Amino acid sequence: MSELTEKQKMLQGMEYFPSNKVLQEERFCAKQQCHDFNQASPKQQRTALKTLRKLFGTCSGFWIEPSFYCDYGYNIHLGKSFYANHGTVILDAAPVIIGDDVLLAPGVLISTATHPLDPVKRKKGIETAREIRIGSNVWVGMGAKILPGVSIGENAVIGAGALVNKDVPANTVYAGVPAQFVKAAE
Repeated sequence: MSELTEKQKMLQGMEYFPSNKVLQEERFCAKQQCHDFNQASPKQQRTALKTLRKLFGTCSGFWIEPSFYCDYGYNIHLGKSFYANHGTVILDAAPVIIGDDVLLAPGVLISTATHPLDPVKRKKGIETAREIRIGSNVWVGMGAKILPGVSIGENAVIGAGALVNKDVPANTVYAGVPAQFVKAAE
């Protein structure tokens, strides 16, 4: 049996080295496509979105305002009618699966990547990544941060500035640092 590549380890949620040449090249390609998208004039916005369409794993009927950044792109899966406002960052070393009719306010950060607590491993440059799922009809408020391994249930609302470090049930409003239950969604 052959040894797994660093990319295979990353995609399986194992410890991996992001400094691996293949992963560095893939991030460079994604960053170039994000740069091209972000530098397009407003008159070229629809054409620029085609650049992102090619980058994503799956998508349909989305609109993203510049600036937008991601690590790989191919791990991002968008449902119908997705909207992301200015300054969205999705660090997609693991899958980021987003349902239909999801709205991201300005400055939202979604990160699947994390580093070990062990300082020796961290110094070596090891990383892990855990999938993030966001259900349909979710609204994520301005400046919210969604951490690795989190699932957000459908119809949920995440308050501005929230730090989501645990799963959020469907039909709820969560806010704060760390994000906590506020009330049932209306």
